[in-house]
Amino acid sequence: MPKPIARSKTRKSVAKRFKITARGKVMRAHSARRHLLSAKNAKRKRRLSKAARVDETDVARIKSNLPFG
Repeated sequence: MPKPIARSKTRKSVAKRFKITARGKVMRAHSARRHLLSAKNAKRKRRLSKAARVDETDVARIKSNLPFG
């Protein structure tokens, strides 16, 4: 009986932090949105709430940890 091909598992910590769009871009959340919000103005908090793209130097590492993304 042939040996089954080993498949890579999804890193669940990476799956919770990053999302892959339909076109293959990797999105992430901004930091600095947890506390000390009274010191930040509304425009800054609004921009921090939106998703941002991951830098191209990190995309390959993230996609390798999300094999079924």
